This record gives sequence, structure tokens and C-alpha cells, in this order.
Amino acid sequence: MRLTGKQIALMAAAGVVGVVALAAGTVCLTSGCGTLGYYAQAVGGHVELVTQSRSVPGWIEAEGTEPRLRERLQLSQRMRDFAVQELKLPDNASYRRYADLGRSAVVWNVVATPELSLTLKTWCFPVVGCVGYRGYFDRAGADALAAELRAQGLDVNVYGVPAYSTLGRTNWLGGDPLLNTFIFWGEGELARLIFHELAHQVAYANDDTTFNESFAVAVERLGGQRWLEKFATPEARQADADAALRRADFRALTQRTRASLATLYASAITDAEKRERKAGLLAAMRAEYEQTKATRWGGFAGYDGWFARANNASLGVQAAYNELVPQFERLFDQQGRDFERFYAEVKRLAALPKAERRSLLGAPAPTR
Repeated sequence: MRLTGKQIALMAAAGVVGVVALAAGTVCLTSGCGTLGYYAQAVGGHVELVTQSRSVPGWIEAEGTEPRLRERLQLSQRMRDFAVQELKLPDNASYRRYADLGRSAVVWNVVATPELSLTLKTWCFPVVGCVGYRGYFDRAGADALAAELRAQGLDVNVYGVPAYSTLGRTNWLGGDPLLNTFIFWGEGELARLIFHELAHQVAYANDDTTFNESFAVAVERLGGQRWLEKFATPEARQADADAALRRADFRALTQRTRASLATLYASAITDAEKRERKAGLLAAMRAEYEQTKATRWGGFAGYDGWFARANNASLGVQAAYNELVPQFERLFDQQGRDFERFYAEVKRLAALPKAERRSLLGAPAPTR
């Protein structure tokens, strides 16, 4: 599962604390900032990323660029142009630069839930509201927070994020760059990631991670399908179809488990009984995964780490990326499958109170 950390960069000149607090929004959208130390790592991490990036043409023309990287960068720019021309996504500096960070993730997110609940803990901060995860450019910082939360009895998960969006607010700095953390993904996955992150620049609702992520997932699916149909080779389309089957199986299994756990946690049995049944449900999920891997995926083991660490927190955050996707896909159809009309309606909904936007979208009222 690809999860992305969403972040804003907002600069202000209202005193040292104000400057740091707002500039630190660079990574706060994943996290909700609480201390100046957190702000400092946020600002420093994003500044490091910006300074390491340079223009894609510069990388392509450089003699030392590996042919495989050169080909992928060229492909990414065709996808970027397609995003503007076909999907009506923003035409700006984002994804026109590239950086090799020398690590496997750009940030690490921490998510947490109570032991017997799927409701994510949230962190709040100025400007962009509250979200159910907290991000760090340094894995050690994420692990330290995770240890504190586990000591409080929470279910906790730490996961690496390959990309994040600054919602178009840093285009004056060069925008969000392409990164080594995802540039070699499969063609369909690379296209969807670019479309997903650009979608966050179109519409953003404060305090509604599920709305924001589901919208971006809907855009990535719609755009990715169009890209593959128009430009991908038969081999690339087959590889993407295989990956799509795995993603669908993964979503179905985790959704069933999440629903069973939600029913369990809402029941009137004792906490001791809930703990016992929770362990049984998670064990059954892992067993079904192993069977699916062997019988449908040809032994593909890419989800092994996720299932080994799976708990309430990982299942809770998973929901945010899929819960409202059918509603957004239906809205796209209602708008005549016209992207500009679709975006205008999504932006209108994003400006409304959460309960009202969910009602108009045809979704259940938010529970968190």
C-alpha cells in the first residue's frame, strides 16, 4: 500500500516563532506540529530535499546520468504533460525536478489507535487543521514517538512515505520534486503517484484526511487507466493488471477484517474477550493472506511486511485512502466525466463543513 504524507509550505514574517511554525507546515500536513523541535526537523528536512533537487532536463543532459534513470525521467515528463493536457491537473513547477535522497523513504509517518478501536489519534496545528498521522524526515524521530505511544498502550505503526505534496504552495521554490523513492516504480504506479500528488493541489479540505485522500485516489485511478490505455506497452499493461489484482485482493481482505474488528469493538462483551477475539481476527487475516499469496499471486511477497506489522493503526489509516473513492468516481460520472467540472464540484464540497460535504457526496457522516 502506498501511503503518501501530505504537506504544506507556508512562509510568514510574523516573528521567529511564526516563521518557524508556518514554514514548518512543509511537513505538518502529515503530522500536526507540537514543538519547535518538531518544526525545526520539518523545515530542515524539506529544505534539504529542495537543495538536493535539480531540473529534470539537467539530469537528462548530464553525462553521468545512468541510462535507466534518464529513460524514467523522460517518461515522467510525458506523464507530467499528460496530467496537464488530459487530466486538467495544475501546470506548474512540481515534478519538473528530481532528487536522489539516498534513502528508501522521504518521510516516515506514525499512526496510532487505542487498543480496542480503529479511530486514529490526531495531531492538530495551525493553518491546515488536524490529521491522523505525524511525519518525520528522520526515521529515528518517528521510532521515538512510536515508542512513547506504545508505552501509553496504543496500537502504533510506522511506515515509510515515498512522496508528499506541498499542495502547490512551494512552486516558487521549485515545487515538489520527483524522487529516487518512486522513480523506478512500474509505469502504472508511477503515473498514478504523479496524478495523485497533483490532485492534492486541486482541492484540500481541512480536518478531513479521508476526503482528501479518497479524492486523490479517485483521480489517480481515472488518470492511470487513461494513461495505460493510450501509451503503455502490452507488457506494462499486464504488469499493472497483475498489481491491480493484488491491490484489489488486499483491499478486500483488509476491509473485511476492519469491518469485523469494528463490530467487535462496538459489542458489549468484556475487554478481555475483545482482546482474545481481536488476536483471532488478525491471525485469520494473516492466514488468508498467505493462502492468497500462494494461490492467486504466484508467491508475490511484497505485502509480507505490512501483514507482519498489521494492527488497528495500520488498518485505520488504510481506510482513509479508499473509503470515499466510489463516491468520488460517481461524482465524476455525474459531472459528465469532465475533469474541470469535477474539480470545481470537489472544491465546492471541500469548502463546506465536514458533515455537509459528506452528505452531499452521498457518504456516511464522519465518525472521526
